[in-house]
Amino acid sequence: MIQNRELTMQDYSAMLRRRAKVILIPALLAPLAGFAVSYIFPPKYTSSSVILYEEQKVPDKMVMPVVTEDLTARVATLQQQVLSQSRLQPVVDRLFPGKSSEESAAIIDTIRLNVKVQPIITELSAIGGPGKAPKPGQSALPGFSLNYTSPNSREAQQICNELTTLFVDENLKSVQAAATGTSDVLARGLEDGKRNLDDLDAKLAAFKKQYIGQLPGDEENNLKILTGLNSQLDANTQTLNRAQQDKTYAESVLEQQLAAWKSSQSTTNPQTLERQLSDLQSKLLQLQAVYTAEHPDVVKTKADIAEVKKKLAEVNKASSDVKDAGTSNASALEPPEIRQLRSQLHQYEDMISAGTRDQKRLQQEIAQYQGRISLSPAVEEQYNRLKRDYDTEQKDYQDLLAKKSAANLTVNMNNQSQGERMFPVGPASVPDAPSFPNRLFFAGGGLGAGFALGFVLALWLEIQDNSIRTEADAEAVLELPMLVAVPWVGDPITEQNGHFRFWKRNKSSEKETIGA
Repeated sequence: MIQNRELTMQDYSAMLRRRAKVILIPALLAPLAGFAVSYIFPPKYTSSSVILYEEQKVPDKMVMPVVTEDLTARVATLQQQVLSQSRLQPVVDRLFPGKSSEESAAIIDTIRLNVKVQPIITELSAIGGPGKAPKPGQSALPGFSLNYTSPNSREAQQICNELTTLFVDENLKSVQAAATGTSDVLARGLEDGKRNLDDLDAKLAAFKKQYIGQLPGDEENNLKILTGLNSQLDANTQTLNRAQQDKTYAESVLEQQLAAWKSSQSTTNPQTLERQLSDLQSKLLQLQAVYTAEHPDVVKTKADIAEVKKKLAEVNKASSDVKDAGTSNASALEPPEIRQLRSQLHQYEDMISAGTRDQKRLQQEIAQYQGRISLSPAVEEQYNRLKRDYDTEQKDYQDLLAKKSAANLTVNMNNQSQGERMFPVGPASVPDAPSFPNRLFFAGGGLGAGFALGFVLALWLEIQDNSIRTEADAEAVLELPMLVAVPWVGDPITEQNGHFRFWKRNKSSEKETIGA
């Protein structure tokens, strides 16, 4: 290749025409070699199964789903669980009986290496469904495919079927365990919440009992009661003062009546009457000694004696009746006016005693309600703290109760196969042709490698070739301008020593080129 000049598209076309055989021969032989090489590798068969994802049939507004994890993350979790030793060991024992523990471990490792899980992506899954985006916590993917590769097609199908069953069963168990576990956790939370709520309820009831009448909302009522008690105390004080005044007046009147009665009572005293009777009898004896029985003084003295005897008899009789009736009726001899006054005095005393008791009671109640009103702010603060804790605990309990009910509905829904689930479209396929090696892929790879090798060889030959073929090559080599070009008209002649070489073009318009 001549250096020190720029190549044009015509130069590149000429290179391709000159090196066409060098490029095409490797390109034709390499696919055959790649196809033949594909028979060196042992064939492997891949069995596939499709597992679709179905959302729960009950609307989310009625029953909230317990699984909010994205489908891709859930499939990754399920894959780790399915490929665990505890899950694969029963499958290996069932499909490959009589294997030792080392052989079973090797088979399990082989299964883990040859399992491939791929999501199913469709045009609708890219937008989450017709006209809507995927919901939070859910995947727009309709499902995933499970592939297993094995040297034996029958073995590949059996293991793929087993793994598909494990995926479906494990998902069902995880959903049911999540629903049951959620229900159990909420049940324990409800028990704790009910216990706390009962404790707070008991504290609140004890507080209300201790501070009855001092709770928030009772202050206005206490003020009204206090105002009424003050009014009653004023009225009671006025009534008590009036009763005391009436009693004082009645006592003064009674003293006057008793003094007048006692002064009049002294003339009717039995001793006085007996003394008068004795004097009158002595006087009568004196008069009878001087006068006759018809004398006026004798007759008057006899009449006075009879009157005194009559009064004495009445007094003696009254005294004997009083002694028989007891000392409690000693005042029966008093006049009705005095007895009435005494009765009024007793009434006034009872009224004053009752008024005094009422006054003390009203004063105590007023002090009590004044104490309640003064303590109302502190009591209200404690009550509001207890009530706030109680309301918060009650709200939490109600929320837990609602969630527990929803969890029970979810458990029932999953037990009735109405919840979200995974199900296989069909049994795993039996591969008819090996998935590896792909002989067409090997042939295509050989074709690409052949073209690459041919281009490399052609490029190498062109780099090593220093022939002068065009006027531009001559000018670049000689570093002199071209004066004349003579077309070649004879047969191609090549110098034997290789110093000069001439080439004839097919077209008559092409000129002879001399190169060194």
